[in-house]
Amino acid sequence: MSNDVKSHKKNFLGELGDFPEGTMSIGRLDEKSEGLLLLTTDGKTSNTINGSGIEKEYYAQIDGVISSEAVEKMIKGVEIGINGIKYLTKPCKVQKIEKPDFPNRTQKIRDNRHGPTSWVSITLSEGKFRQVRKMTAAVGFPTLRLIRVRVGEIHLDSLLSGDSREVSKLL
Repeated sequence: MSNDVKSHKKNFLGELGDFPEGTMSIGRLDEKSEGLLLLTTDGKTSNTINGSGIEKEYYAQIDGVISSEAVEKMIKGVEIGINGIKYLTKPCKVQKIEKPDFPNRTQKIRDNRHGPTSWVSITLSEGKFRQVRKMTAAVGFPTLRLIRVRVGEIHLDSLLSGDSREVSKLL
């Protein structure tokens, strides 16, 4: 890793709070995603959570009103591309949900002129690159907004936006 990349990561975490040297994220949230982000200074903890099938739950606002057929396809697994290679996602939990009570985004996604949207909860035990976005697109309902709401037993609803706290039990 170049010094510029290390410096950027350190500066970014510094913007979030005063964290100990060696702090790293557990999993990633892409630039357009929101929600729960876990940090650690223990690489073993990070590897355990990322590699052991611990559930991660996301709420996705999608383009259109999702069909029960699309939900069933995602539950069973859908084919997505990972680095140009076809990949069949593992079975997961998917359900249509009512609009969650989250603050509006600072940058508006779209307005009613573009048609209806709906929300789904997707709970994965794996985490491929942009997997939720690729899954919803594969069944014809692209993701407009993505929020990670849970990792293991840690729930976003126990925190306020921008808050941080130390946790001792992750699972």
